[in-house]
Amino acid sequence: MSQHKGTVILAYSGGLDTSCILVWLKELGYDVIAFLANIGQDEDFEAARKKALQLGAKKVYIEDIRKEFVEEFIWPAVQANAIYEDRYLLGTSLARPCIARQQVMVAKKEGAQYVSHGATGKGNDQIRFELTCYALYPEVKIIAPWRMPEFYNRFRGRTDLMDYAKKHGIPVPVTPKSPWSMDENLMHISYEAGILENPKTHAPQSLYTKTTDPRKAPDTPDVLEIEFKKGVPVRVTNVGDGTSHSSSLELYVYLNQIASKHGVGRIDIVENRFIGMKSRGIYETPAGTIIFQAHLDIETFTMDREVRRLKQGLALRFSEQIYNGFWFSPECEFVRSCIEKSQEMVEGKVQLSIFKGQVYVLGRESPLSLYNRDLVSMDVQGDYEPCDASGFIKINAVRLREHQRLLSKVTAAETK
Repeated sequence: MSQHKGTVILAYSGGLDTSCILVWLKELGYDVIAFLANIGQDEDFEAARKKALQLGAKKVYIEDIRKEFVEEFIWPAVQANAIYEDRYLLGTSLARPCIARQQVMVAKKEGAQYVSHGATGKGNDQIRFELTCYALYPEVKIIAPWRMPEFYNRFRGRTDLMDYAKKHGIPVPVTPKSPWSMDENLMHISYEAGILENPKTHAPQSLYTKTTDPRKAPDTPDVLEIEFKKGVPVRVTNVGDGTSHSSSLELYVYLNQIASKHGVGRIDIVENRFIGMKSRGIYETPAGTIIFQAHLDIETFTMDREVRRLKQGLALRFSEQIYNGFWFSPECEFVRSCIEKSQEMVEGKVQLSIFKGQVYVLGRESPLSLYNRDLVSMDVQGDYEPCDASGFIKINAVRLREHQRLLSKVTAAETK
C-alpha cells in the first residue's frame, strides 16, 4: 500500500470500470469517497452504496438531483430548442455539468483536493466533467485513470478489468449485460460502442429500453395539452382521461411514460465529437422529443420573426456549448440569459397527438399570440391594403433585376 495521498471524490456508478477505479485509487494510497448522482437512471442505489463500502470507500454520497436537472438544465435547453447537429437533444451533454456540479459541492464539503471519474480518453464526457470542475473549483486536481498510462497500459480492455475485479473481490456480472455501452438519465438513454461501432449494423430491437417498438405501440393515440409560460412547460393534461401534472419533475416523468408507450424519441446518428472524431450513437429521448415539438410550435406562434431569427443563431451556439462541455463558461451564461429574455412572451397551450413513434401538433392558443386572424384572413381585408404589396415586391426585385442585368452582360461578352 502506498503512502496516504489525500481524499478523492470519485464519480461512481457501481459498474465494472468505476468499481475497479475505486479499488485502484485505494491501492495508490487515496482515501476514496464515492459520489453517485440520482439523475433518473434505473439503478439500485442502496446496492451501489453497499458495494462501494464493501470495496473500501470511506464514505458514500447518493444525491437526488433530478429536480435540479429538469429545472436548471433541461428547461433552458427547451427554451433554446437546443439540438446538436439537427437531431441530438443533448441528454448526456446536459446531465454531465449537473452531475459534476454536485460532485464539486461534495468535494468542497469534504475538503477534498481531488476528484476522479471513469470517462474514457476518447469521449466527450471527460471534457464535460473536467471543464465543470475547473470552472467551479479552480484549484481542484483531477485524476482521470483512462488517460493515465499506468492505468490504461495495465487495463487494456474488459478482460483485464474482470481479472482485476476477481483478484480484489469486486463483484461483477459473469457476462456483460449487453454488447454495447449504455448511459441513462431522466432525459434519455444512449447506446454506443461494441457491435454499434460498425455504422452499418442495424440496432437489434432488444437494444431499446425506454421506448416501445412503434410497430407494437397502441392503435389509439394519446392527445396531450402542454401549457407553457416563459417558454417552459408548466402543465401537461391528457385530454382523453384528464390526467394532469404541473410540478416539473412529475410533468417530465409523465411525458416520458406517454412517449415511451407510443415509441417516441428514437434516433440513430453518426455525430462529431468535440475531440475530433466521429462516433455512432443511438438515443432514446421520449419526453424531450414531445416537448421540443410543442415548444417549437408555441414559440413560432408568439415570438416576433426577427427576434426568433436571432434566437435561432444563439440556439445553435448554445447547443454546441452544451455538447462541448462549456455550460459554466461566461459565453454560455451570456447566451442563456439572451435566450431566457427571448422567452418572456412565449406563453400558451399546444395540443398534440402522440401516436406510433410520432408527435403531431393539432392546435395551439395563446393570450400573447402575434397571430391576427383579421389581418391574415382571406375573407376579411383588415388593416391591410393589398395594393401596397406591389411596391414591396418591386423594391425587393431591384436586386434580382440588377443581378440578371449583370449576368446578361457577362454572357454577351463571352459570346463575342
